[in-house]
Amino acid sequence: MNAPTLRPDLAIIADHVAPHARVLDVGCGDGALMAALRDTKAADARGLEIDAGNVAAAVARGLSVIQGDADVDLAGYPDASFDYAILSQTLQTARAPDVVLDHLLRIGRRAFVSFPNFAHWRVRVSLLWGGRMPVTRLLPEQWFDTPNIHHVTVDDFRAFLKARGVVVEECWFLSGDRRTSSAAANFRAEHAVFLLRR
Repeated sequence: MNAPTLRPDLAIIADHVAPHARVLDVGCGDGALMAALRDTKAADARGLEIDAGNVAAAVARGLSVIQGDADVDLAGYPDASFDYAILSQTLQTARAPDVVLDHLLRIGRRAFVSFPNFAHWRVRVSLLWGGRMPVTRLLPEQWFDTPNIHHVTVDDFRAFLKARGVVVEECWFLSGDRRTSSAAANFRAEHAVFLLRR
């Protein structure tokens, strides 16, 4: 079902969105996931993206994307207006991730959230032995130019959800581009994907 060009976390999301769903992709980038959902699931996909260049690229694909900021613009969306609200690799860049997540769960009947795991063993080794913030394939920026302002881990996110009474319907973990088990995910997974609901 998924397009071969999708990032692994986006491919997981695409595989688990129901056909003909109404989808809001927050931080949609160039619209790759939206295009895949439109083409493979006949989804009614809309996007919100902060970067003007990405908005232009998504619109050029024939997608319905507007420029906006998740920290500010989600408040204007009505309750339960989408089947799914998606936040992929954006949670850690939000100024108020707790508020953004509350809006996702209000706007969508379900929410997909994916993020890099800052407790992955390579990150720990880089800090322990090199004493420096890591630069990896999933975290390619230097400490001074990274958009990542919140360093969330799998265990942090699970505790956050539990404290707020958010239900985890499913979760997937990635090491490199391959799925890995949930056992010791906080240590072994480079990336996490959660499907949530209230």
